[in-house]
Amino acid sequence: MLYQWIVYVHILAVFAFLLAHGTATAITFKLRGERKIERIRALLDLSRSMTIFGRVSLLVLILAGIILGFMGQWWGQGWIWTALILFVLMGVAMSVMASRPLLQARQLLAANSAAEVDQQLSTLLAAPNPVVLSVIGGVGIAIILWLMEFKPF
Repeated sequence: MLYQWIVYVHILAVFAFLLAHGTATAITFKLRGERKIERIRALLDLSRSMTIFGRVSLLVLILAGIILGFMGQWWGQGWIWTALILFVLMGVAMSVMASRPLLQARQLLAANSAAEVDQQLSTLLAAPNPVVLSVIGGVGIAIILWLMEFKPF
């Protein structure tokens, strides 16, 4: 019974994590074409607030997954390690491709006036490719789900 509750919490955390990242992805799509500084600031603020929600849900997701790994005695099987490594690689890719440029854009806006940032800001906002990020995230989550459901090795 406890195992089922932890599975429930794990899946609920996955939904929360995907909600946060879906919002962040939508913001990334919108930022690419936005030129008004105040709208950019508002979108970056929304992105930051979703990052906090995403990190909390990620923590719950990971903790529940670790507990389930012990409860199900899965740690000796390859599928759980493959899923974990894939999840970490996706996180690194997302951080390098999206989080860093958006953090740099926030810092640039905080430290400079609107007139000083136009070109740099355009470059930073164009850096994250939301289509590539969506493909990486979507395919990665589909593979992890397959690994968890079918436990092929």
